[in-house]
Amino acid sequence: MALDRRQVALDRLHRLRGRAHHGGREGLADLRERRRKQSEAARPLPASSTRCAASRPTPSAASRRLASCSSGPRLDKAETQLRLETHVETLRRDLDCEPERAMAAEAPRAAEGTTPAARARDLERDLRLMGPINPLALEEYEALQERHEFLQAQLDDVKATRRDLGKVIRAIDNEIMSVFAAAYADVSANFESLFETLFPGGKGTLRLTDPENLLETGIEVEARPSGKNVKKLSLLSGGERSLTALAFLFAVFRSRPSPFYVLDEVEAALDDMNLHRFLDLLHEFRQEAQLLVVSHQKRTMEAADVLYGVTMQPGGSSRVLSEKVGAGT
Repeated sequence: MALDRRQVALDRLHRLRGRAHHGGREGLADLRERRRKQSEAARPLPASSTRCAASRPTPSAASRRLASCSSGPRLDKAETQLRLETHVETLRRDLDCEPERAMAAEAPRAAEGTTPAARARDLERDLRLMGPINPLALEEYEALQERHEFLQAQLDDVKATRRDLGKVIRAIDNEIMSVFAAAYADVSANFESLFETLFPGGKGTLRLTDPENLLETGIEVEARPSGKNVKKLSLLSGGERSLTALAFLFAVFRSRPSPFYVLDEVEAALDDMNLHRFLDLLHEFRQEAQLLVVSHQKRTMEAADVLYGVTMQPGGSSRVLSEKVGAGT
């Protein structure tokens, strides 16, 4: 088996050798033909070589061009080195940063579709719009920061005071509502009692317009004298309205007593019957307080303990007179 394989290999080498020999002979013939053609073409070259020698530059000019060409890379290298040193100095002076640290810093990411050169131009434009650097910016910032802290402290104090004031206001509102509710209950009860005294058989009540909001509510007076089916004061006569107002006034007096009361012609619109009821009411209250009544009614004067009057003779000055009723002086 091995011998057969060797035989096959030798036969293959023999065939390859034959092919190479045949190709070499053909190549040699081709080279000889090319040499002949080149010899025929080189015969007119002596004249042209003389002309080329005449036009050939001198060695000094060629050396100068070669020297200039060789000095170009050195100049570019020196210029590049100078620019590098300038950038390093600018980096240290303006940014207080070493080149190694700047190279190690992560480059900011540019927006999608924006090149670093375009981003650099945008940043340079922003710097130009910002204007020159303010050397006093740090001092101004510290002054503004101090001012801000002062105003913030003042604002906190105002907020704390507002909260405290809100608590006081709520406490006062609660106290007012409590006092008002108690006073309203007393006045309402006394008004109903006094109205029945002044209007026998009648009925008078007080009503809150907004019972849910005692700080904003109003009070409506409903009066219905005997024999009438009306409640609004506007539908009553002048004497009835005056008597109803007196009932409310004396209800307040009875709910929150005072040492003395001053009444200025409150019975001017009353007829004899209603005046008699009013005088009975005065007689009841005179046991608890002093009443000073300004009046032109004779019956009211007769019910008083002391009368005071002002008189003035023609051409004289005014004079105050006083008289105790029933004393004869």
